[in-house]
Amino acid sequence: MGILNDISKKAQEYAGIAVDKAKDLAEVAADKAQTLSDTAKTNMAIMNEQRELEKNYRAIGEWYVSALEGDAPEAVADIVAAIKDSQDKLAAYEAAKAEAAAAKAEAAAAKKAKEPVIRS
Repeated sequence: MGILNDISKKAQEYAGIAVDKAKDLAEVAADKAQTLSDTAKTNMAIMNEQRELEKNYRAIGEWYVSALEGDAPEAVADIVAAIKDSQDKLAAYEAAKAEAAAAKAEAAAAKKAKEPVIRS
């Protein structure tokens, strides 16, 4: 029976060591997960603040271009010209879109007018 007791004690020792190792591994995994979570939160805060900064810069730029009368200063003249060109193109696209919608509606109305009326 002495051999069985020795084997039992050794098994308990190894089980205890395995439990300790599992606890250590779980602690390391939890620490790494927390670090990763903190890093992700910080990165998200950075991205959100960058978006906010870009939004504010855009608002200043839109205000500047809309308040600009006459020629733009030489430093930004090319950019202002590109913005005005884009605005003109957008207006032309919107007009073309409205014309196409009106033509489609007119064609549908004409088609409907040609359909025979069924009376009951």
